[in-house]
Amino acid sequence: MIKPNISISDYTYHLPDERIAKYPLNSRDASKLLIYKNKEIREDLFKNITEELPPKALLAFNNTKVIRARLRFQKHTGAQIEIFCLEPLLPAEVQMSFDSRTATSWKCIVGNARKWKNEPLSQSFTIDGQTTLLQIEKGERMGDAYSIKFSWDNPQISFAEIIEHIGLTPIPPYLNRETEDIDKDRYQTVYSEHQGSVAAPTAGLHFTEDILKMLTDNGHSLLNVTLHVGAGTFKPVKSEEIAGHEMHTEHFVIERDALERLIANEQQLIAVGTTSVRTLESLYWYGVRLLTGHSITNGIEQWDPYNLKVNYTTKEALAALLEYMTNNNLAYLAGKTAIIIVPGYRFKLINGLVTNFHQPQSTLLLLIGAIVGHRWKDIYNYALNNDFRFLSYGDSSLLMIEQE
Repeated sequence: MIKPNISISDYTYHLPDERIAKYPLNSRDASKLLIYKNKEIREDLFKNITEELPPKALLAFNNTKVIRARLRFQKHTGAQIEIFCLEPLLPAEVQMSFDSRTATSWKCIVGNARKWKNEPLSQSFTIDGQTTLLQIEKGERMGDAYSIKFSWDNPQISFAEIIEHIGLTPIPPYLNRETEDIDKDRYQTVYSEHQGSVAAPTAGLHFTEDILKMLTDNGHSLLNVTLHVGAGTFKPVKSEEIAGHEMHTEHFVIERDALERLIANEQQLIAVGTTSVRTLESLYWYGVRLLTGHSITNGIEQWDPYNLKVNYTTKEALAALLEYMTNNNLAYLAGKTAIIIVPGYRFKLINGLVTNFHQPQSTLLLLIGAIVGHRWKDIYNYALNNDFRFLSYGDSSLLMIEQE
């Protein structure tokens, strides 16, 4: 098996704590925008992004919605137990779990787990005048997480309503603060639609309804995909070489109409966020797996792009995927991907990326290196030297892939 021989220490830089944006700006589109295009680096304001894009570009957005995934319970001893919902187990499909009316089980990280033996924990709350008792039970250990069963005594209330009412927005750990009221709105894109993420696709946080309208008024096209962002997005790379890092798996959905538009697209495709990149590029590899007789049951594995044959055009691969959907009478494809995109990867669908500035020694910084090559250092040095704000609530960038 081929694995890229890349040292993570080559993808680091010094990020002072004061450069991490702890709060969003008052206006979403007031952020700064770094532009890397034609091998040049310059800056503008995000509200002017329409003018910086290629003519009549197709922009792909991740319309996932962040759930209030953190729930706090208190033992009779006074000890606080925090439950961080990661992904549903029973039912395993996200929307079915949210629609559950009496019980559901999730894979969860448990804060203060050693102080919670096996006794059920509960809390009561009132929604629309109806009092509900929610109970949790700790099940088997799953790596650094647990299986947690949620059950409640009011079938008029869905699990989605419960976590919306008592849950907290799971802001990133590097903000080093508690969730506040501002996060309920601002750690969510204005176009979020499908619940399921425990972290925001933060590149989209800069977009406003006015900017979306401005994009279409200026001839650009918009396309939605859905990838539910998992907590693994914050997982640090602990191995010296990237070959030793296990990439997290995330679930995505793409509608048949969106796939047809991608096949017909002749314009430059700009991904809004790294999650959109991972989804779009995974579609190509889904098609390649089909064309080469491989199963797609387990989705795209981490090293597929470096081991599968790539003598297929993008349209051939996407057409194979569309044929598969037709043969199986699918209106949408629900898939999963553990794809890792590192320097040396050759992009199949995208021509550019709108993204924030990422942590040192992260898989996201490796993805940036795949797009701009060694110039990532110049880009990040420019941002550091010109007062750009970093990470989730920070400023933005538009990075174009150099045409060969």
